[in-house]
Formats: sequence, structure tokens, C-alpha cells
Amino acid sequence: MAVRMKDIAQDLGLSVVTISKVLRNHPDIAEETRERVMKRVIELDYQPNLLARSLVTGRSYLIGLVVPSLLHPFFAEVSRAISAAVGMQGYSILLSSSEEDPSLETREIQQLTARRLDALVIATAGAERSIFERLGNNHTPYVLIDREIPGLSANFVGIDDEAAGRLATEHLIELGRRRIAHIRGREDSTGIRRFEGYRKALAKAGLEFCEDRVVARSTVDVDSTRKGAEAMRLLLDRRPLPDALFAYNDPLAIGAINAILEAGLRIPQDIAVIGCGNLHYDALLRVPLSSIDQRSTLIGERTAEVLLRMIGSRKELQPVSIILEPSLVVRDSTRVP
Repeated sequence: MAVRMKDIAQDLGLSVVTISKVLRNHPDIAEETRERVMKRVIELDYQPNLLARSLVTGRSYLIGLVVPSLLHPFFAEVSRAISAAVGMQGYSILLSSSEEDPSLETREIQQLTARRLDALVIATAGAERSIFERLGNNHTPYVLIDREIPGLSANFVGIDDEAAGRLATEHLIELGRRRIAHIRGREDSTGIRRFEGYRKALAKAGLEFCEDRVVARSTVDVDSTRKGAEAMRLLLDRRPLPDALFAYNDPLAIGAINAILEAGLRIPQDIAVIGCGNLHYDALLRVPLSSIDQRSTLIGERTAEVLLRMIGSRKELQPVSIILEPSLVVRDSTRVP
């Protein structure tokens, strides 16, 4: 017969409530008691009855996460941080990718909500606002991460993207670069604000904005390295050549670095390059990449806090917006010897 929580409680002379609190990592359990319980749990290979728990609590203990790409390191780091934080409270994550397709994103959200999840986390690729309004009308807790939807009152966790674009561009200007190119993001809140930060930094420094130095790609989170190389080759065909590049994200910047080096140019001597994300590719790159730290782990942790607060509340809470400050990380791609 399967081992029950009641069996462990009787075996150790403890209450079922105490065993339950240990398994949920509740803070008001003495460390000695926690160790005794966990030792016995491992010895007996106890597996909680999730269906029974769900029937008692009315919760599925599942949280859905929809992102543009499961392979993108930023979303992988955010997912890992969310999973670690909610896992301590007994929740599991169901991952889904929209592949930057708004229609697919809508279908994924619908399929996840049909499974009666306790909450959703969404980095939207541009799904229609109506799907999020339906989530609100159905009282389904959800948090938007990385990109907002204008005019929608929703929980959000991300960075100050305009500040990210400004920091990156100001860094290049401080290096003495004057022909600064930009590989843009999509027409969402993140792409638009980083572009605005880029433009404002140029204007503040008295540098002319040149449309020929800006290239956009239809997708930036899927097959990003190839898209970055494509965009950079377009910029290398234009005259005068840019002497610096700010890329919307790190994978685009890595693709751009590959294209620059293939063209026989030097980084950063000929073209300095900076990305956004700070995704720790150093050991894999011919030229370690300067970047704007997007606080991916902290985004995940703050998102988990919002999720657990919503799920645990007996009343519907007002949406919160958590905006984290980005920071500059300088490496060899902008560090002139």
C-alpha cells in the first residue's frame, strides 16, 4: 500500500498538520523536527497524493508559464527562478512556448486555463488584449513579465527598458563612438522603450539620429543569433560604417559579432558592440559581450512573490507593477585595449 501522510505522523508521534507543514517548507517548524520528518519521508519514499490535496484545497498546485521561446537564455533563467521559488511552496510549473506567434500564444493560454491552473505567467508575443481581459473576468491570476500591454491593468514585473537603451547607448558615446547603430526589438513595450532610450541618449549627446543605422527583424527571441547576423550584414553594407552597435538583446548581439568578425573587422576597435540581458555567454564567445544586466533571476523571484500572494489571498488584489533598474556590465566587446 502507498505510504500516507497519516502513516508518517503516527510513526514519528507527530500531527498530520506538522508533517504537512514540513512538506510545504513552512517556516514555523523546528529544524530538528524538519530533519526527522524528511529523513522518514526519504526512507519510506513517500509521494504526496496530489489529486487528494487538490480536492481538499481547491487548488491544482500548477502554474502555467508562456514565453516566446523555451531556448532563449533570458526566459530560461526567469523560468528557473520562478520554479525554484514556487517549488518551495509545493507548486510546479507547466512551460509553453508561443514561438513569437500571437495566435499560438492565445491558443496556449486557452489550453492552460482549461486545465484549471492556479495562475499564469506570460511574456506576451502580442496576443490580443481580449485574451487577457477574459483572464481578468474569469478571476484567473496572471502576471505579465518583460513586456507590458498598453492600457491593460495587470500585474507586471520587468526592468526599466528605456533606461536600458539609454545606459547602453551612453556607454558607447562615452567611448567616443559617434555612428551608433541599433538592431531593434519588436513593436512591443520592450522593443519600443529600448529604442526610445537609444534615441534619447543620442539627442542628449547632440548626435544626429540616422534611420539608416537602425535595422529591425520580424522576430528577435527565436533564431536570434542568425537574425542578428542578418541585421548586422545590412548595416555593414551602409556607408559610412557604424563604429558601434547596441542590440536589443544578447543573442542578436552575438549574431552581430559573428558577422563583424567574418567581415574582417575588429571588435571593439572598429565596431564596439553591446547587448541587453547579461546572459553569461563569456566562455562561448570569441569576444566577451558587454551588456545591460536585465536582472533575470530577480524578475523570476519577484514574479513568484506576486503569484504566491495572489494565490494565497482570499480577495482579489489590485495589480502591482514592479520595475527593476538595469545596470551596465562592461566586457571586451566595448573595452578598447
